Amino acid sequence: MRTAYSVETVRAAEHELMARLPEGALMQRAAAGLAAVCAGLLGRVYGARVALLVGTGDNGGDALYAGARLARRGAGVTAVLLDPERVHAGGLAALRAVGGRQAERVPERVDLVVDGLLGIGGRGGLRPAAAALVAQVPRGARVVAVDLPSGVDADTGEVAGAAVRADVTVTFGAYKPGLLIDPGAERAGVVRLVEIGLTLPDTAVAQALQHADVGALLPVPTAESDKYRRGVVGVVAGSEQYPGAAVLSVAGALRGGAGAVRYVGPARAAEMVLARYPETLVGRGRVQSWVVGPGLGSGREGEVAELLAGAAADGAAVLVDADGLRGLDPAALRAHPWPVLLTPHAGEAAALLGVGRAEVEGARLASVRELAGRYGVAVLLKGSTTLVAGAGAGAGAGAGSGAGPVRVNATGTPWLATAGSGDVLSGVAGALLAAGLGAVDAGAVAAYLHGLAGRRAASGGPVLAHGVAEAVPGAWRDVSFPAGSGPS
Repeated sequence: MRTAYSVETVRAAEHELMARLPEGALMQRAAAGLAAVCAGLLGRVYGARVALLVGTGDNGGDALYAGARLARRGAGVTAVLLDPERVHAGGLAALRAVGGRQAERVPERVDLVVDGLLGIGGRGGLRPAAAALVAQVPRGARVVAVDLPSGVDADTGEVAGAAVRADVTVTFGAYKPGLLIDPGAERAGVVRLVEIGLTLPDTAVAQALQHADVGALLPVPTAESDKYRRGVVGVVAGSEQYPGAAVLSVAGALRGGAGAVRYVGPARAAEMVLARYPETLVGRGRVQSWVVGPGLGSGREGEVAELLAGAAADGAAVLVDADGLRGLDPAALRAHPWPVLLTPHAGEAAALLGVGRAEVEGARLASVRELAGRYGVAVLLKGSTTLVAGAGAGAGAGAGSGAGPVRVNATGTPWLATAGSGDVLSGVAGALLAAGLGAVDAGAVAAYLHGLAGRRAASGGPVLAHGVAEAVPGAWRDVSFPAGSGPS
């Protein structure tokens, strides 16, 4: 699992460690790790051309000491200083001592550029002087960011102005939320973690699940299992205008491991569901979870409210998506005694929050926390990085709020941006809720499997939502039985 911590937490851990180490030792650890990653990218260090963009903080010192290590191996290293009067003196002296040079501009021909302009405490995007240096980076040169791409907010991933776009980010001691959450994550490229010996408390801001984490959460039937023990999902989806949403939601639930699926909806949609999946049950009955909303169309808010009330009485978890998100009553959701998961995309989240879509997309972490806090339930915010926040994860929530870290999904492909893909995701998450997973786990695991399935189905090209549903069992196997292993 990739676990991300706030700047405040990382700084405190760094200060505690520095108090126990000789002066400068921590920076040397970071510089050694940074230089090793740069050398690996270069392949042949001797004769390579490296430019350092050097700011005034410790990141600039890391870059200079790493540059000195590369220069000792025969690289031609040039340091371009943002503010020569405030540069890290020891780092600059070390670079000069091994033949590194200083210049006012980035050389026109370089193989690698190291971004050491701003540290994790930087806010508000690049200032004009720093942005001017970044603009000098030659086309085709690979860019390595030190700890975080300059201009990205480490705590949120927000980008308020110009920012570096790195091919690789070398981060020290711990992941930062801004490296995992878009738009910052998209600018970070491949993230490499260099361990420097930090001792971190159990106060993570975000977590990105990996195969082993998801595999440990997946429900596995036993010899005593029957279709009811595995979980029955009720699906209220589709309309005369959007009957396909019903088919795709049912497909996601069936492929997501449900023991059975009950469909409740218009006759035309029911016929389409049965034609594709004859194992589907039609009509109301006992279920462990409901999926409501995909393709419902407008004017059915009363039906959603009625379903929520019935689910509260029957002990069923509820997932609300798409058209079901209109007109939700926060008080009714907070009072619901069983797990509830809302799954909006950015536009739907914006409507729920009463803000513009761009505001949600630019501040994804704050938006998902605000939604979870306002409605008192778990929220899965779909998008370029899908986030899942637990109930109570309001904007001011921190350690001890009961909400836990926000889950960040690390799988997927841009080809998943296709009609009906979200309907499939809703069905998969509904099946996991029916199997007994909590709302946050169900959302995070479903997003992970859905992303893997999208990659499998796309294979580098366009994909249809139905193909994503069909690929879910293969993604499930990939997680359950990693390469080289198999079912026992």
